[in-house]
Amino acid sequence: MNIQFEHVSVAFDKQIVLKDIKLEIKEGEFISLVGESGVGKTTFLRLLYFDLLPTDGTVRVGLFSSATIRKREIPQLRKMLGISFQDFKLLEDRNVHDNIAFVLEVVRQKKDFIKERIPEVLSLVGLEKKQHAMPHELSGGEQARVMLARAIANQPEILLADEPMGNLDLKTGMEILEVLKTINKNETTVIMASHNMEIVKKAGARVLQLKDGRLTDLNK
Repeated sequence: MNIQFEHVSVAFDKQIVLKDIKLEIKEGEFISLVGESGVGKTTFLRLLYFDLLPTDGTVRVGLFSSATIRKREIPQLRKMLGISFQDFKLLEDRNVHDNIAFVLEVVRQKKDFIKERIPEVLSLVGLEKKQHAMPHELSGGEQARVMLARAIANQPEILLADEPMGNLDLKTGMEILEVLKTINKNETTVIMASHNMEIVKKAGARVLQLKDGRLTDLNK
C-alpha cells in the first residue's frame, strides 16, 4: 500500500503541530522518521492508522482516505497495519506465545494460522526458544523483539514502530534495527520513528525529519 499526505496539517487547541505536509511513501520502503522529542513524530504515526484525523488536508493509506473513511471501516485498515509503540506493553500475566496469540485472536484468526504463525514470527526476531518465557524473564532487547513479533503476527503490509529501540544500549538497538531490516525485506513497509541519529545513519534508509511542524526529506 502506498501512503500519501496531501497538504496535511494538525493543530491541537490552535497550536499547530504539523504544517502543510506533502509526502508519498511507496510500498516496501524503509522510512526513518527523526526529530526531537515532542516535535510530532507520534502524531504523524497516529495519522497513518487513523487514530487521529488531520485538521486540514488528506491522508491516504492504500485505498483508505481520511476525507471519506467511515468509523466502521477503520478496523479494516488497521488489520493491514502492524503497530509497535512503547505504550503497547506486553501482558505481564501471559508468556511470549500467548502475548502474540492474543493479538491474533482479537482479529479472529483461525487456530491453525495462529499455531503456525507464532513460531514463524519468533524465528524472524530470533526468539524461537522463548515461546514459554514470561515478560519479566526477558531482557529489554528481548521484550522489544517480542513487541515487533506481535506487531507483524497478522502479516501487515505496513509496520509502524515508534521508538522501537527505546532506552536500549547501542548494541541492542542495532540488533533491533537488523530485525526491522529483515521485516522490510519480507516486503513490509517499515516506518520507524527514532531520535537516535546514530542508529538512523546505520539504517541506510530514507530519512524524514520533523522540525517546527515541517517535514523535510533529508534524502533530497
